Amino acid sequence: MGGSGQGGEGRGGRLPRPGSGLGNAAAGGRAASTAGPLRCRAGPRAPVAGGSISILGSDDATTCHIVVLRHTGNGATCLTHCDGTDTKAEVPLIMSAIKSFSDHTECGRLEVHLVGGFSDDRQLSQKLTHQLLSEFDKQDDDIHLVTLCVTELNDREENENHFPIIYGIAVNIKTAEIYRASFQDHGPEEQLRAARALAGGPNLSTSPLAEPPHFVEHIRSTLMFLKRFPSPANILFPGNKALLYKKNEDGLWEKISPGN
Repeated sequence: MGGSGQGGEGRGGRLPRPGSGLGNAAAGGRAASTAGPLRCRAGPRAPVAGGSISILGSDDATTCHIVVLRHTGNGATCLTHCDGTDTKAEVPLIMSAIKSFSDHTECGRLEVHLVGGFSDDRQLSQKLTHQLLSEFDKQDDDIHLVTLCVTELNDREENENHFPIIYGIAVNIKTAEIYRASFQDHGPEEQLRAARALAGGPNLSTSPLAEPPHFVEHIRSTLMFLKRFPSPANILFPGNKALLYKKNEDGLWEKISPGN
């Protein structure tokens, strides 16, 4: 893995403090616009090479890390929110997603940005940082580490408790600008997707003291959704048909019929 630009001076080089490698629109970050952004929660990958999507981003990351991989030649960009569940499989999938948009003869290079985590008591952030750097280093392709703002480099202390400095980022796929961000538009069927994620694991949070202020309300509304729809298959998916959405020309989600 190569290192240059905002990420320091290669392996063992000095790393930037938060803010030196990420654009700060304001002390609290920037709210992503409603037209054109795509927000990614923990687990999914969002590869994009143009179209109506202009902004990729994710937020609410505590021990999780947000990974942005971009090919500078054609601008193909992939963002994922890694929680450490299966980092060994996740990194090759990110690589494959970007390479599927890229011609091997195309000029440019692969650049990676890693943001997230803090100095948590269980050292989950530190473990995930090491996993990601190790897995990217194992790839056959040259990958240039441009931004590294993770774990202790993204840590602040308040009243003897540790918190992340940056919870979310967004990347402009056309200009390659990366900046701190939060998302008010969480995409279609937010409660349904949150309920699926919550039902899939035993833990509500890996770091409850460090969660953003809206975390409790988010969990409460998700639990109320599960109470209202304990068996959602027949009610929310009539005929076992998928709920399909697409981005329109204005960058907003709209529901489409299965036949479209």
